[in-house]
Amino acid sequence: MNPPPPALLCGVGLKPMHVAELLAPRREGPCARGSAIAAAGAAPFFEVHAENYLVEGGPMLRHLQRVRERWPLSIHGVGLSIGGDGPLDQRHLARLADLLDRFQPRWFSEHLAWSSHGGHWFNDLLPLPYDLPTLHRVCDHIDQAQERLRRRLLLENPSTYVTFAASTTDEGAFLSEVVRRTGCGLLLDVNNAYVSAMNHGLDAWALIEALPATAVGEIHLAGHAVDRDAAGDPLLIDDHGSEVPAAVWALYARTIERLGPVPTLIERDNDVPPLVRLEAEAALAAAVQRARGAPPLAAAAA
Repeated sequence: MNPPPPALLCGVGLKPMHVAELLAPRREGPCARGSAIAAAGAAPFFEVHAENYLVEGGPMLRHLQRVRERWPLSIHGVGLSIGGDGPLDQRHLARLADLLDRFQPRWFSEHLAWSSHGGHWFNDLLPLPYDLPTLHRVCDHIDQAQERLRRRLLLENPSTYVTFAASTTDEGAFLSEVVRRTGCGLLLDVNNAYVSAMNHGLDAWALIEALPATAVGEIHLAGHAVDRDAAGDPLLIDDHGSEVPAAVWALYARTIERLGPVPTLIERDNDVPPLVRLEAEAALAAAVQRARGAPPLAAAAA
């Protein structure tokens, strides 16, 4: 009988530049793999973007299989276009199903966004109005995806830079209704909540507080860039190119106080540092959870 999972899981996005180091033979002592995370009372996991692995074979799939044999895995989709106004791409969905069947990740997630239209694909995650037609379309696409993939999908809240006059509700209420209608879960990106709130003059905590707590299956933490819009006002850009800033850490701590321990991932897609620095940030997330009363790792695994 397998032991229960540890109380805390704190991971990082897996990048090709880190694979050799990650899969090197374990070393004893303070430099052992995952020691920073373990020292904070958590266990590591790794997340990959699905679209990087939709291939027939090769070293990337072999490496991912070796990672999967040793650590929990999360697969994060960026191309399903859940919010697109056309039908889901059935070929893409079938390839996703094959990938998930092969690796059996603990979580699969996608974005509340659209990235395709009229047979054209865009290298971006584009925003949606929060209205009834969009709700029906998103829920229909999630139902299709969950049925085809045979698993619960975690839907990620977006980072946005515009709002729509057509919206008839706010983001928190929209996401909550999607969860109620489809039974999907949520991937709560705390940085996205912060970026969107600052860009639109809203309260990031109001979004997080509105979400059904039991639906949140994973949390993302990342950094952002500060720019200026055409009027000279601050504009935050979700670029995943820096360490998690203090304001996002503070919002995360408050989130953990509300939700309890939730598997948390450090995202970094630009200016990617050495693996040890990403693990140190993941250890900080574990420390935040521990400070907010999460049960000790050893007790959970007993």
